[in-house]
Amino acid sequence: MHIITLEADDHEGRTAAAMLLVEGFRELTPQTWPDLQSAQTEVEEALDAAKICRVAYDEAGTLVGWIGALELYPGHVWELHPLVVRRSHQRQGVGRALVQDLQRQVAVRGGSTIFLGTDDEAGLTSLAGLDLYPDVSANIATIRNVHDHPYGFYQRCGFVIVGLVPDANGFGKPDILMAKRVA
Repeated sequence: MHIITLEADDHEGRTAAAMLLVEGFRELTPQTWPDLQSAQTEVEEALDAAKICRVAYDEAGTLVGWIGALELYPGHVWELHPLVVRRSHQRQGVGRALVQDLQRQVAVRGGSTIFLGTDDEAGLTSLAGLDLYPDVSANIATIRNVHDHPYGFYQRCGFVIVGLVPDANGFGKPDILMAKRVA
């Protein structure tokens, strides 16, 4: 596997990245990128020079993963958005390698923290369907991963939960906010 910057003139790579977004989010959050056109728009926006846009290719030359980031707090915090790995290549270290590569990219730019939001729209955590108010922090302390929610992957990569946005996607569908210091 090798990880490179996705370039604006790489039309084949841009199309493959867009198709990967549609495929990768179809099951859990199909409304995120419901079609190729919306995913292509996301890829185009990710190619902005002020952002990070990295892709992973397997030994056969197939695009198997994509990670992006944008600067939130100049010089300090970058938001990881998006991360997607081809279903056939999940649980093989592609996502972890992309996260590690992103850490290096952020560090080179002087960043100190990577931040992300990972929604629970499909009822994959113990927070699903609950009214998280008034004590949101108590709910953070008791969260459980009941159906393989991606926050578990991010924890294994060193991210910690730093907050929740209750009802971010409708009642009982929170956004789980996570962050990691870049070493």
